[in-house]
Formats: sequence, C-alpha cells, structure tokens
Amino acid sequence: MPDRSMRGIYPILSMPFDSDGNIVFEDLRNEVEWAIGHGIHGLGVAVASEIYKLSESERDEVTTAVVDQSNGRVKIVINTGEQGTDLAIHYSRRAEELGADALMIRPPNFVPVPESEIIEYFRRIAEAVSIPIFLQDQATAPVGPALAVKLARTHENLCYVKVETPPTMPRMAQTAALVGDSGLILFGGAGGAFFPEELRRGAVGSMPGCTLPDMFVRVWNMWSDGQEREAEEEFHRYAPIIRTLAQGQGLANWIYKDILVERGVFQKSSAFARHPSLEPDGQAREEVLQLLDEVGLRNGN
Repeated sequence: MPDRSMRGIYPILSMPFDSDGNIVFEDLRNEVEWAIGHGIHGLGVAVASEIYKLSESERDEVTTAVVDQSNGRVKIVINTGEQGTDLAIHYSRRAEELGADALMIRPPNFVPVPESEIIEYFRRIAEAVSIPIFLQDQATAPVGPALAVKLARTHENLCYVKVETPPTMPRMAQTAALVGDSGLILFGGAGGAFFPEELRRGAVGSMPGCTLPDMFVRVWNMWSDGQEREAEEEFHRYAPIIRTLAQGQGLANWIYKDILVERGVFQKSSAFARHPSLEPDGQAREEVLQLLDEVGLRNGN
C-alpha cells in the first residue's frame, strides 16, 4: 500500500549553479538543511529545480544528495515525467532506488495523444514502482479533474494530484467534488499563489518554491489550528513577493536564487540559472530587494 499520509508544505528546491553551469552541491545541501530547519514536511526536485536541464547522471547525483542530506527527516518527491513512457519508467525506478519517497509526473505533451494513451502512460509507470505518484496538472500538460480521479482508480500508486492549471481555485474545487471513493489526495502548487483558497477547497498541502518555507509553514500551522483569518493575514503580507515569483520559469529561476542569496542560503557565485533562462535586469533585482526589506528577509533572515 503506498504512503497516503503526506500533508503540509513540500517546497520545490532551487538548483544552485555556478557561472559555468555546474551544480554546487554544498549549497544544495545547505538549502535542504535550511528548509528542514523551518519545519517543512517534504521537499521536491522538479520543474522549479530546472530538472529538465539536468543530465541523467546529474539527476542521480542530485537525488542522492537530497535524500542523504534529509536523512529520513522529511519526505522527498522527485519529478520523473518524460515524453516517452519507457524513459519515465527508467527515471522513476531510478529515483525509487536512490531513496525517493514519492514521484511527481506530468503527462507527455510534445506530441498530442488521446486520453487512453495518457491513462496507459500513468498505469505502466505506477506498475513499475512501489512508491506513490503525484499527478502533475499543469497548463501545458493538464490532468483535468475527471481524468485525475479516473487515474486514481486505475492504480493505487496514483494517489496524489498537484493542481497547477489556472485558475487553480475552481480546478481544486471541481477535483475535490469528484474524488468520491477514489482516495485521491489534493495538493496545491503554482508557487503557492492561492494557498489559503486552495486549502479551503480541499487541498491538504502545497508545493511552492523554496524561498519562503518559513512563511508557508506558519500559515499551514495557523490554518491547521483553526486560525484561518490569522493565516490569511500572514500569507497576504508576502503577496507582493509571491506575485513577483509567479512570472514563470526562466525569470523566476533567477529570482528564486537571488532571494536565497539574500536569505543566506546560497553563495552569490551559486545563483545562476542554466540557459535558456531570462536573467532579470538591475531594476527588477532592486525591486525584489525592496520587497524583501519590507518583510525583513534580507541579510540571512
């Protein structure tokens, strides 16, 4: 039986690269330790980690480092979706071998295929591993509410869904209304931009970026204690930063890392994104620093 107990805050790690594009594993381990120190419940390596820019050997090295550094203290989720079923199975089995607690997989989208092939894609992967799978519902590779529930009934490993196709609030509500006896468990994503609203509509956790783990944990704890109004007030203090981070992959990859430098997690020499990725200009960076100052998050805070 797959682990259906996952709940709470599962930040997606940013990947520290130097100016030559090399992974800086010291800073990656620092990020894992820093996030765990803030009380998160799990960590992910996924799209915001630029996993799609990593070679196969780098994927193995990153998974090994994250699993080793976490040392069983939190759950580790690795994104293993690919355009081909066989390759997705290969990455999925490898992630499980290296100690991942769960997988996150989006459907293939490069060549459109009918729903029956999407179902078969997920079924084959689920049968190849023994750990649970988060279905990743993204705008460019959607897993709609009805399909998510159908997949959850196809195999017991297909038991979570990360809802990211906008607008996420009705998407979450529609999925929750269809869950029935499927056992499907709902998480939010998309940078956590609508975290309180998604909790109200059935989400049991979120996978935001790894720049504000402390804030997301505070909001989660308040909400879990029945302090919904206080939780929303705390969340809304950080809305300008979350809005800035919602500018999409590319620009966001740089901004995540700039914030992690300011918070004392990454060295400045490790705050590069791999190409292609639009680097923010000086004005954009000054605007981010101003937002951090407004909530007291510079100089290692």
